[in-house]
Amino acid sequence: MGSLEGVATRHPGSNEGIVYLVGAGPGDPGLITRRGAELLSRADVVAFDRLVHPDLLKLARNAVLVDVGKQPGESAPGQQRINQLLVDEARAGKVVVRLKGGDPFVFGRGGEEAELLAAAGVPFEIVPGVTSAVAGPAYAGIPLTHRDHASWVAIATGHEDPTKESSALDWEALARAPTAVFLMGIQRLGEISRELQNAGRRADSPAAVISWATWPKQRVLRSTLEKVADAVLQAADISPPAVLVVGDVVTLNDSIDWLSRKPLLGKRVFVTRTRAQAGTLSEALRDLGAEALEFPAIKIVEPTSYEPLDKALAGLSSFGWIVFTSTNTVDAVWSRLDEAGKDSRALARLRVAAVGPATSDALRAHGIEPDLVPETFTSEALADAMGEATGGSVVLLPQAENAPDELSQRLGEKGWGCVAVNAYRTEVDDSSVAAGRQALDEGVEAVLFTSGSTARNFVELWGQPPEGTIVCCIGPRTERSARAAGVAVDAVAEEHTISGLMNALVAAVGR
Repeated sequence: MGSLEGVATRHPGSNEGIVYLVGAGPGDPGLITRRGAELLSRADVVAFDRLVHPDLLKLARNAVLVDVGKQPGESAPGQQRINQLLVDEARAGKVVVRLKGGDPFVFGRGGEEAELLAAAGVPFEIVPGVTSAVAGPAYAGIPLTHRDHASWVAIATGHEDPTKESSALDWEALARAPTAVFLMGIQRLGEISRELQNAGRRADSPAAVISWATWPKQRVLRSTLEKVADAVLQAADISPPAVLVVGDVVTLNDSIDWLSRKPLLGKRVFVTRTRAQAGTLSEALRDLGAEALEFPAIKIVEPTSYEPLDKALAGLSSFGWIVFTSTNTVDAVWSRLDEAGKDSRALARLRVAAVGPATSDALRAHGIEPDLVPETFTSEALADAMGEATGGSVVLLPQAENAPDELSQRLGEKGWGCVAVNAYRTEVDDSSVAAGRQALDEGVEAVLFTSGSTARNFVELWGQPPEGTIVCCIGPRTERSARAAGVAVDAVAEEHTISGLMNALVAAVGR
């Protein structure tokens, strides 16, 4: 969060600002539209609702973030204040994104905001979003229409304007609908149930309440119309926001509830990777249903001196091999080659070895196909794969400052000359200490370590993982570092990759 002062980017192609009313979707950040994501990336100001996923705000890299949401039962920033914010910032020439949960025009007051902007003469555009009325049932395995069960659907608000003298809902129409969906109605379930039954809906009609739809903590409660309100009161894990679905389609949840089959559904997993590298790991966790909590324990910085690396790169003709043990070394080497006005052709006469598929892919992105990738993704396996040296070949080994010297020692034992040079340095990343502490206090099911430094720094920043937390390491070297720091390790990936780490975590959770 920051001050609104000093943000001066204009709407592209003009000197006037513009407001985009953007639907953020129901929760899952993957459900935002491409248009919505693109607008967030170039916004100057983002005014966001309470139910917007935090990962979406990361897309707004250059924007001032303004929280205009509220918790249930709390007083909200007045709509008038929100309206004035949109008008003032647009008139100042800003690109403003009003990021609204779900779809702006489905019970989201988007129509009111658009009317206000039109009256004020402020340019605006509407970017639709996925409404929870559709996404919630879909994530619960409940199709709103089905050839055998429902040919039409009715969608209503469960939270009408309290100033109205009487309900504006057509309860008889809602009772006749094969499928009826209510948003924001969890606190009025009893009243909704009575109104539908009074209007002719069967008391034993199948009903489902979907809490926190599309989020990792989604929960689905199945009942009947007459019993659903009491069932929710007795359930500890059903809370707003929630979607109520009434109709025979609810019974299809038995066979097509796909989300609950994900092996890590709802598990909160603490990710310690660098901020830049956490994305791939977090995506893998989300694919398995987990909630990825990104709190980096390390950051990559420049080495104390680039002189040894630069000198080695200037004399590449004296080496027979260059060995890359991580994507960080690839990034560092190409950064220095670029600084010297060189490119991949500088490595044309060398043989190239890489540890692991991620490192290999990073090399391929620069047009280099590795000559050697060991079947087991460890430095030790790489030395064994290179075998005995012939002809006095010298190996260039870019590495992290203060990295273990196991690889250079093993290569030396096999007769290779080895020149190890510092390419980067890892430091403790203390930028998320408070947020990480809060997450640990609230409870996590697992902590993942992808290097020895992440394990050591985790202990330095937050102490030992909470009792009962599953600790998974990406490989044996990381495991040794974790145990040396006093951490009890529950699982180690057999394949030292993100995929292998996920397999180890799933197996550990299953146990």
